[in-house]
Amino acid sequence: MTGIPLIIAFVIAIVLMIVAISKLHIHPFLSIMCVSILLALVAGIPIETIPTVVGQGFSGTFTSIGIVIILGALIGVLLEKTGAALKMADCVVRLVGKKHPELAMLKMGWIVSIPVFCDSGFVILNPIRKSLVQRTRRSSVASTVALSMGLYIAHCFIPPTPGPIAAANTLYGQGLGVDANLLQVMGIGALCSIFPMIAAYFFAIYIGKRVKAKDEADSGEQVRQTYEELVASYGKLPGGWASFSPIVVPILLMALASIFNMAGARVPFISFIGTPIMALAVGVILGVLLLASSGKLSDFYSLTNETLKTVGPILFITAAGGVLGRVIASSNLIDFIKNNADTLKAIGYLFPFILAAILKTSQGSSTVAITTSAGIIAPIMTSIGFVTPVQAALVVVAIGAGAMTVSHANDSYFWVVTNFGEMETSQGYKTQTLGTLVIGLAALLEVLLLSLVL
Repeated sequence: MTGIPLIIAFVIAIVLMIVAISKLHIHPFLSIMCVSILLALVAGIPIETIPTVVGQGFSGTFTSIGIVIILGALIGVLLEKTGAALKMADCVVRLVGKKHPELAMLKMGWIVSIPVFCDSGFVILNPIRKSLVQRTRRSSVASTVALSMGLYIAHCFIPPTPGPIAAANTLYGQGLGVDANLLQVMGIGALCSIFPMIAAYFFAIYIGKRVKAKDEADSGEQVRQTYEELVASYGKLPGGWASFSPIVVPILLMALASIFNMAGARVPFISFIGTPIMALAVGVILGVLLLASSGKLSDFYSLTNETLKTVGPILFITAAGGVLGRVIASSNLIDFIKNNADTLKAIGYLFPFILAAILKTSQGSSTVAITTSAGIIAPIMTSIGFVTPVQAALVVVAIGAGAMTVSHANDSYFWVVTNFGEMETSQGYKTQTLGTLVIGLAALLEVLLLSLVL
């Protein structure tokens, strides 16, 4: 199957998946897996290769993000157990005040996601978010959405994250025939973050009043304690630097590796220690040192065991989303888009946005959507009318805006945010999916306005 019938089949598959999860209350893992196999059959993927496609999609997700989620979750548990998360929340509150935790999480997420994948960033920063909810008595959902959106904007717009840097190199190199000006792309990406950041903040406040998560500040007996009582239950809290180290050190290591790679100065040890897995492993070690200093090292085995039990369902649902993405990639959908690019190129910056949005919605990965869109657009850059480096940078952002529109059940980030934010799947659609639509459209609007003056 190809062409319009394949697009219709994909839309029906997504609707069936959402209905199965939200209305029929079938477990997301089973819903996504069943829909993926049905779509593979309808799309005409050879029946003998479907098991291989399913296996590759499932295992590929574990390869890319599985260990990162486990290590990041373990860091979070260690920070919570030692009281370090409360100490970090206290430091953040002192900087921004108790009335603006959403703004703090939005800015923190945006900064952290410049060198760090948004999935990893959310897992790393989630302990601070949870403690801020306890510390400020504000909406958990609002803080979750603010953190998620801040991370996502930088992840899709600003090098050295892989998607934007690959798109820049492709569009400048193949499209304009010049080397990519990454500093220019970073500047345009930061500038184009203004509208979506504003939209994200107000959407987080809005949706936080309408959706309630399981870890709201008034939803449990423990969080009804005063902050002073909560601190007293931990004894003496760790120092500020020690508390932040399991989070800050991995971020710095990943940022350092990204800077060296971007500069073309590849140092094997820095590349090794700066990979997300090894950087987060260093964070776990620092968290264990905190646990030891608080006299609770004997709890490490049980904490690890409980973490694995908690993370397991997240990993399997995420892997199922990877299966759906692999099925789409193995069908003729992407080839159909490539073959019909000429009919869309007349709409200017809307073309890269729509193209990336179709790819994002269909297969789940923002990075795949960005790099694939850039590869399709590069050969026709000049014929579309994008002939200057600044226009190429705006195309990178337009692609990034499309690549965040929208995050739903086939996106690993959707499940990371929904599960670590302690929300139901239906709530994830109201918060993460709708939120990514809002910031994607806000970013597109800014690109269109800037294109009039740049």
